[in-house]
Amino acid sequence: MDLTIHSAFLPHEEPEASLAFYRDTLGFEVRSDVGSGTMRWITLGPAGGTGTSLVLHPPAADPGVTEDERRAIAEMMAKGTYAMIILSTKDLEGTFDRVQASGAEVVQEPTEQPWGVRDCAFRDPAGNMVRINEQR
Repeated sequence: MDLTIHSAFLPHEEPEASLAFYRDTLGFEVRSDVGSGTMRWITLGPAGGTGTSLVLHPPAADPGVTEDERRAIAEMMAKGTYAMIILSTKDLEGTFDRVQASGAEVVQEPTEQPWGVRDCAFRDPAGNMVRINEQR
């Protein structure tokens, strides 16, 4: 079997704020932007790449999601426990400095982890955990 990851999804509440974070701060390019207002699906990926995409989506747009589930999703997003993505870079310090300068909420400064990775962590504008590993 030959599989690759095509897309990963992260929720957003304010598309412009999330777009600014992923496009302007992290340098991802917009591949698709459909919908309007808070009902936008924005597909981004590493500049110049054609591989895996990140889709920013409205978290409770599915008509099958109940009001109780919508409240639970909103509560988890507010705490930063609903979704997470792990990125990697060759320049962890430079990336950390750039993201921190953008005003993003720092969760963890660059740290050598006991499991063998050096990483840092931020929350994006929707509260999603964004961990960034150093490529070795």
